[in-house]
Amino acid sequence: MNDEVEMTLTEHLEELRSRLIIAVVAILITTTAVFFISDHILNILVAPSGGLQLKAFNITDGFMIKARIALYGGIVLAFPVWAFEIIRYISPGLLDSERRVIFPALAFSLLLFIAGVAFGYVMLAGMIHALVQFFPSNVDLLPNADEYISFVLFFLLAAGTAFQLPTIIIVLVQLRIVNTTFLRKQRKYTYFALFAFSEIITPVSDPIVAPMIVMVPLVLLYELSIFLGRRIENKRARDEAAQMAMTTTPVAGGN
Repeated sequence: MNDEVEMTLTEHLEELRSRLIIAVVAILITTTAVFFISDHILNILVAPSGGLQLKAFNITDGFMIKARIALYGGIVLAFPVWAFEIIRYISPGLLDSERRVIFPALAFSLLLFIAGVAFGYVMLAGMIHALVQFFPSNVDLLPNADEYISFVLFFLLAAGTAFQLPTIIIVLVQLRIVNTTFLRKQRKYTYFALFAFSEIITPVSDPIVAPMIVMVPLVLLYELSIFLGRRIENKRARDEAAQMAMTTTPVAGGN
């Protein structure tokens, strides 16, 4: 620990460089692997469209679509590596209690991201169907493949990111940055923010129903975070009370 504290600026920069190299190499490897199966992934992404025949208008669109799918997929698949490298770089500046919080949070975060992406994927079919229904009968829809893939990937990424809410809150509670009393008092502001976020990521003309469908699981996750945070605080209070009792109890037989 002392050696880490006494590292010079140059040594810190060298360590940062080496960890960035490892993270980038991991992303390149996973991105390359995903590129070779991008056609299969594309079929999965197109499935919620309800049979839309996507069209390309530029000769480079085919490569760009595969490259975009590969990059997004590569970054997600390499998450354990680049997240671990980030944590290892900042860990010398963390307390032992903070380190014990970070690593379980990474696993929880990955599971929630997968759940968020799955939820977003289920939502896509209804959203796309609603959007298509708004086209007048005398207007032909020529769905641009590149724009469609960009929209789907953005929505799935946004849904996965939104599901990180419990991880963030629980970590903040563990680190004593916020408490559940504060979270409960901020409910109305949080609900408004969640609704606004849902409005942004649901490009459907219906301003109420579709965003509410997205908002409901986020609200449930927020309430789950408060519940889990309260359990953490109660356990911490019991541990601190027990520790205080041990330090104040006189030793039997002492003179």
